[in-house]
Amino acid sequence: MSTGSGTLGNESSQELIETVRNLISMMGKGGITELDLSTGDLSIRLRGHGGGVTVVTATPGTIAQNDAPSRPDTSFDITAPMIGTFYSAPTPGEAPFVQVGDDVEVGQVVGIIEAMKIMNEIIADQAGVVVEVLVENAQAVEYGSPLIRLGESSDALA
Repeated sequence: MSTGSGTLGNESSQELIETVRNLISMMGKGGITELDLSTGDLSIRLRGHGGGVTVVTATPGTIAQNDAPSRPDTSFDITAPMIGTFYSAPTPGEAPFVQVGDDVEVGQVVGIIEAMKIMNEIIADQAGVVVEVLVENAQAVEYGSPLIRLGESSDALA
């Protein structure tokens, strides 16, 4: 795929970010919900659904090999689906969407990422209990940055 300034994969970081932003914009305008693009050693995967609200992919937690717990680690991270600014609350001064110890349901809003002046809700695609909020409010995040760590819900442990 060619862009105005070069071939995808041979661009500077800033040009690549702009290319990804353009792809996200084209997806929204064209009603495209999934896009996988690979060229050379660069691979981009974008996922979304109607209304421009992005879908979060959960990444399985890792277990340290030296001190593996007697129970398998069942935590997973909700990651940033795009580059932007993470907000933990709907507006300044309001309570955050989630806090440590909160139960999270599938489909629940857990944060917002502002990208290109558009507020994109971050939706949980798995249920669990918030174990850790990994980013500060108003912090810049990259694609794939872990935002919130969820553990097994208390209902599943019973």
